[in-house]
Order: sequence, then C-alpha cells, then structure tokens
Amino acid sequence: MTASLQKGINALKEVIDAPIASFFSSCVHCGLCAEACLFYTETGDPRYTPIHKLEPLKRVYKQEYTLLGRLAKMAGLSKPVTDEELESWSELVYDSCTMCGRCSMVCPVGNDLTYMIRKFREGMAVSGHAPQGIINATKRTVEEGGPMGLKWPAVQNVIKHQQEDSGLYIPVDQAGVDYLVLMSSMEIVNYPEYLGSLAKIFSKAGITWTLSSEAIEATNAGIQIGASDLAREIVSRIVNAAEKLRVKNVLSPECGHAYMAIRWEGPNLMGRPFKFEVVHVLELLDELRSKGVLKMKDKLKTPVTLHDPCQIVRRGGVLNAPETLLKEVVVEFRPMTDSNKWNWCCGGGGGASAIHEPEAEELRFKAFKRKKTQLEETGVNTMVTFCANCRITLEEGIDHYEMNTQLIGLTELLAEHLED
Repeated sequence: MTASLQKGINALKEVIDAPIASFFSSCVHCGLCAEACLFYTETGDPRYTPIHKLEPLKRVYKQEYTLLGRLAKMAGLSKPVTDEELESWSELVYDSCTMCGRCSMVCPVGNDLTYMIRKFREGMAVSGHAPQGIINATKRTVEEGGPMGLKWPAVQNVIKHQQEDSGLYIPVDQAGVDYLVLMSSMEIVNYPEYLGSLAKIFSKAGITWTLSSEAIEATNAGIQIGASDLAREIVSRIVNAAEKLRVKNVLSPECGHAYMAIRWEGPNLMGRPFKFEVVHVLELLDELRSKGVLKMKDKLKTPVTLHDPCQIVRRGGVLNAPETLLKEVVVEFRPMTDSNKWNWCCGGGGGASAIHEPEAEELRFKAFKRKKTQLEETGVNTMVTFCANCRITLEEGIDHYEMNTQLIGLTELLAEHLED
C-alpha cells in the first residue's frame, strides 16, 4: 500500500462519523436515489446510482467498524480498497456528482448522500485522486485568491468599467457599512454587469455597502475538492475582512456554491459563530420588494421560465424569493415541470464544471439532456437563473445542442427594469 493510499484510507476512516455509519446501516437498497440523479436518468448506467458512488467508503466502514466486515476482511472475503480502485472512482465521485442533493431528498430513510459524498471526497483528495481541474482551481484559490487566478488589479478594472457604465460609485474597503458584497470569479469575468446592477439597486434603496480588497472571492474550491483545511483558510479570508471592516452583513452573490460555502459551511469550518449575518442577494432583494423599494418601471414581455440552482434553493433554503421576484418583472412566467426544490441540476455544480477532460465534458452534455427536456416542455425561449456557475454550464449546453434559448441573470433583469 502506497503512503498516499494509506493516508487516504486513514482519512476515510476518520470521516466515518455517526451519521455516515447510520446512513450505511439504514440503507434499504431501494434504488430511488438513482431515479433522482440526472447522470443516471440520462445515461441509464447503473454506476451512476448515488449510493453506488460510495461503495469504497462503505467497504472501509464495514471492514473497520462492523464485526462481520472485520471477519470478512480477515478471511480474505472482502477485498481492500486500492489505489487503482480509487482512481477509477474519481469519475463517480467528482465528474458524475454535483452534490445537488436531489438524491437525499428522495431517500425514504432520510440518508444524506450529499454529505457522504462530501466526506468521501476528503479521502480522495488526501490519497491523490481528485481531478486535476479541481486541484488547479484549489491551488489558484489558495495562492492567488480565486479559482481563475484573478488578482485585485483585474477586479479594480471591472469596478472602473462598471462605475463608468452605471454612473454610480462602487465603494471599496469602507468600514461600518450595512453589507460587504462578495462576488465569484465567474461573475467578475463572465457577468461583470452583476456588480453594476447591485450598485443601481443599492443606490435606489439607500443601502450602504462595500467591496473588500482583501476578500472578493466567494467560492470555495476547498469544499469542492474535499480539503477541510483549505476550505477553512478560504473562508477565514472573508470572515477576517468582514470583521475588520465591522460590517453588519455579508452578501453572498448569486453563485450557489458560494452561498453554501459561506452561509452553511462557514461557521462549522471556523469553529465559531460569525459576528455578522450572511444573506443571499435574492433574500435581500425580496426584502426590498416587500418594503416597496424594489418597484419596476416596466416588465419583460417575453414569456420566461426559471432554473432554480440546487445550492441556493434545494440545499440553501431560498425557496420563495426567486419566483416572487421574477413575477415582479415579467408578464408571463411558465414554471418547469420539476421546479423549486425539485428542480434538476444544471450538471456543473460541485466542481464538475472545473473538470475539463473530454470524458467529463461529454458526460455533462449527456446529463444536460434533462434540462433540455425541461426547457422544451415549457415552450419558451428565455430562461432566467441566479447562479453564475449555472449560467456558464447552461450556456455551454445550450450552445452544444444549438438551442434557441436566451439566458438572463435575475439580479440584472431586476436592475434593468427598476423604476428610476
């Protein structure tokens, strides 16, 4: 056994806590989780059954913590987990799992398979079996501040252009304000108009806010790869910046993974409560709507549908705000067949979009057929969403299948139609 494999096995043994032990013990092998996974439904390959993706972790659990498993291991009836097996399992744990949580929703005994995958990834990362794309993104985040390697001067350039376009001042490193605004690299690079939209809405609402030159990046590659120490280091940058500036709230961007990382994972990683509140941008926008601040001058007349990002809606709990806000700014809304917390994943979450090997990309396009079907069933050509990673993945799928579909970000749509 190699040193890295032994470290990986030890990591797997350490992550097998009481919840995981109870999940493995209570699994009734019903197979319902398969029908909830778009990688299984769109390929028909039984390897993509969510509980099957955990097979090596399950074997370590049985061999180390159950009497029958120990006896089977001693008698040679239960094969050990090997480097070769973990290498082959990388596709199942990373490429074909976005940690969207849909399988956990349908489990009849309440097993949280998403939690189990997250823990399994810790052992995979330690033993050297994480995909190179996620490894590189994690390395860039730790060394340079973000998964795309963006430096602060690049962010300053975006700020400059958005100030020019909007005619509004975008504050940086302002202490004592209401909100510290976080962004993801994907928004900065692909959708910089999101920042200008926030400036417009905040100006209208009279909200004080700021960016931080020390903590702009909201995403957390450490969680995606399964390295808690790196995840803690990345979260601590945001926490330190927010507490240094004495802000009341930290505003998570539209990015779903970023919201999960700072809102729900962050305090656990830090080992203490935050001294500020974490709010998703749509939660704030819905609050402004309810106060009568977010009024529209006109509405989009094109029929639209809505893609609900998994980490914000199903796993993040922002259930009602997206549809409520959308109805404020469109004339005709047609929901997808499976919507809200039951919506299907875009196929690029959990770090999957960072894996650029041909096999992984081909699998994502196969999985995208589920979203393609959802779109076609609505009969509309305009889709709104509120996650930068989803937008990129959806755009790639739309281009791949040569679909006549326009994709719009919800925050930008609201800002565009906001009453002057």
